[in-house]
Amino acid sequence: MKLEALWPEDRPRQKLLERGAETLGVNELLAVLLGSGTKNASALELANQLLREAGDLEGLNRQSAAGLARVPGLKDARVARILAALELGRRAASAPELARPRFRVPEDAGRYLMPRFGTKPLEEFGMLALDSRNGLMRLEIISNGSLNGSLAHPREVYREAAILRAAAIVVFHNHPSGDPTPSLEDRQLTKRLHRAGEILGIGLLDHVIVSAGRYWSFKEHGEL
Repeated sequence: MKLEALWPEDRPRQKLLERGAETLGVNELLAVLLGSGTKNASALELANQLLREAGDLEGLNRQSAAGLARVPGLKDARVARILAALELGRRAASAPELARPRFRVPEDAGRYLMPRFGTKPLEEFGMLALDSRNGLMRLEIISNGSLNGSLAHPREVYREAAILRAAAIVVFHNHPSGDPTPSLEDRQLTKRLHRAGEILGIGLLDHVIVSAGRYWSFKEHGEL
């Protein structure tokens, strides 16, 4: 006989661990919070009774300690756990969203990248992985080069973008010479990246070259 048949109150906990919290109903989540049942009722039965008393989740969210304690079997420790969980939920819902840089126009990427890479003594090639609203998910350095330049194969760029599930990317590199004007190799690489992005369904929004206080955007110059 399985142990869960002896202790039915453990089933929501096991379900959470095996399948994830999102698979549990409100009553099951409450049962996990309660931890265990009483002599006369399992944790799940207590949770169901609590929801019946409150009416629904919104009603539960308005309950006071005294209101929760009216349910038989809910003593101070269990009441405290429920109130703490409800308060955490409220705070999470009202917390301000962390600022995530967005790259709507080429100038946004130029301003973001110049202070970070414009004065680097060696060439670095990287990628900005963006979400569906052009918000920054992550900055990834793909390759480190030398004063003579660095190479980045499309497979290396898009492998990272696919892992991150990016909706689009902006690639970039710096020119230690101080002149951000693209070379023939830069233009050829941009074309290869653009073609690869079309095949993979991850758009190449721009290729930005930066130097000290200056940037050059393929998008801005109509080359993308």
